Amino acid sequence: MPSDQTLIIGIFVVLFVLLVWGRIRYDLVAFAALVLAAILGLVPTKDVFSGFGHSAVAIIALVLIVSRALVGSGAIELLAARLLDSDRPLPFHIAVMAVVGAGLSAVINNVAALALLMPLDIDTATKAKRAVSLSLMPLSFATILGGMITLIGTPPNIVIAAYREDALGESFGMFDFAPVGLTVALVGIAFVSLVGWRFLPKREGSLEHGTAFAEGRYIAELRVSEKSIEETATVADLYPLANEHDVHILGLVRAGKRLPGLAARQEIRSGDFIVAEGEPKSIEALMGQASLEFSGSEKHSGRVTSGGLTLTEAIVPEGARIAGRTARGLKLLHLHSVTLLGVSRNGRRFTDRVRLLTIKPGDVLLLLGEAQRNAAAAAYLGVLPLEGRKTQVVQRSKAGLSIAIFLGAIGAAVLGWMSLPVALAGAVIALVAVGLVSGSEVYDSIEWKVIVLLASLIPLAEAFEQSGGAELIASQILSITDGLPAWVSLLALMVVTMTLSDFLNNVATTLIAAPIAMGMAVATSTNPDAWLMAVAVAASCAFLTPIGHKNNTIILGPGGYRFGDYWRMGLLLEVLVIIVAMPMILIVWPL
Repeated sequence: MPSDQTLIIGIFVVLFVLLVWGRIRYDLVAFAALVLAAILGLVPTKDVFSGFGHSAVAIIALVLIVSRALVGSGAIELLAARLLDSDRPLPFHIAVMAVVGAGLSAVINNVAALALLMPLDIDTATKAKRAVSLSLMPLSFATILGGMITLIGTPPNIVIAAYREDALGESFGMFDFAPVGLTVALVGIAFVSLVGWRFLPKREGSLEHGTAFAEGRYIAELRVSEKSIEETATVADLYPLANEHDVHILGLVRAGKRLPGLAARQEIRSGDFIVAEGEPKSIEALMGQASLEFSGSEKHSGRVTSGGLTLTEAIVPEGARIAGRTARGLKLLHLHSVTLLGVSRNGRRFTDRVRLLTIKPGDVLLLLGEAQRNAAAAAYLGVLPLEGRKTQVVQRSKAGLSIAIFLGAIGAAVLGWMSLPVALAGAVIALVAVGLVSGSEVYDSIEWKVIVLLASLIPLAEAFEQSGGAELIASQILSITDGLPAWVSLLALMVVTMTLSDFLNNVATTLIAAPIAMGMAVATSTNPDAWLMAVAVAASCAFLTPIGHKNNTIILGPGGYRFGDYWRMGLLLEVLVIIVAMPMILIVWPL
């Protein structure tokens, strides 16, 4: 009969192989391994689902929700947009984007930071007429590096902090990672900005869309509010801002009637409607920058439980209820609190009011409202939403409020007034209360595959440690470095952990390496914090492959990269990380 140690090591070997193979979802693999371990008696029945109540799991889920709210408030977008300039030299552009990306990743989830900045980087590359592949990978690597600065920046830091609390009785603090993480991040940013991008191929990206439909340009009507006209302005005064967002101003609607021509010299008044043509994201950006509103906006103001608004694109098939009718005739706004913001008709322009336009089969509608209401309205109208063609409407007026709530939660945790999970939970409740996140968006924000993976691996990692498996592997590494200083063993652990992280999910790597690190610390009678910090740094740095970190996977298509492109810059960066991190760890956390 195999021993418990043999069985748990066998499960981890199979788990490792299946995770690297990647043909089966990693959350299903981890959960199946947990169930098998429970059947074999390796994990006690009472502890099988203990991982789902672990503080590390809660923190990761809450950070994802807060990240969504910060992005949805426009707080981060406004900062990033002001720092972009297509006329900058490439190294300077990469440096600016890398610093912004790393800074954002220190306070929000690094995947969310990349998702926010990637479209801006692609737009800048397009305007500068340069290959996006030269700047997109440095941005991805910078967001990964930035996550190492704080406790909440990246999952490995959260996992290591929680493991330290279980093993030593006290967690790492919010900024305990900063001395090492910030140093590594700054050196890494300098490398990707000055040297690293030169190793990358010049390729154009291939952005894939969920449908065969090309990006549509819609004719929309945007209402002028008191905030839009703080000083006297004409329609022509909007042209520079519209050109910046690739939007065409087509005219002006006043008192329900479209004025002749482009009405460029007409003075804008409160209650007028600006007629604009552009893509959904461009229209949304112009609407936010110029403080323009939309018909029916008053139906959404003041509703504390309403979440963010969404632009949904939907095509009109033959036989749709709205075909041959108008949005006003069907009382779309009155019945569903959804606005028909724009219509795309095979690139043709029209002079009718959008809500008074007779809709034809083949038209593509731009619906604005809460996501669930948009879906109900689409079903009512008989139109077909285009998969993957939704644009979140940014609530820019709440940017300051979202930042205040977030900083309040972090401050409360740092000052010791409450634990970090409780502080973040309070922030989530506040963000829901002010309408920055809806009830459904709370659940949509959470990456459930990562939650199941982490919750499944926590009991497995505990069984791995209790069976002596971690101690066995630690002793093997120590035997290889026998007779050498303890820092050599620490270096070996970092190299092994970093290599694993290039092929495994970084959460899985951290949970496997953490008990090994603790075992090596005990065996050498040295400071366990140095070993745990080494694991946190190494597990976060996955730069050799597109599968080691989700950010590397995200840029694969848009950057036009191939599997072998990553090591060109990533190998030197990993070596540099070890060269910088090792002495910093020994200085801040001496053995």
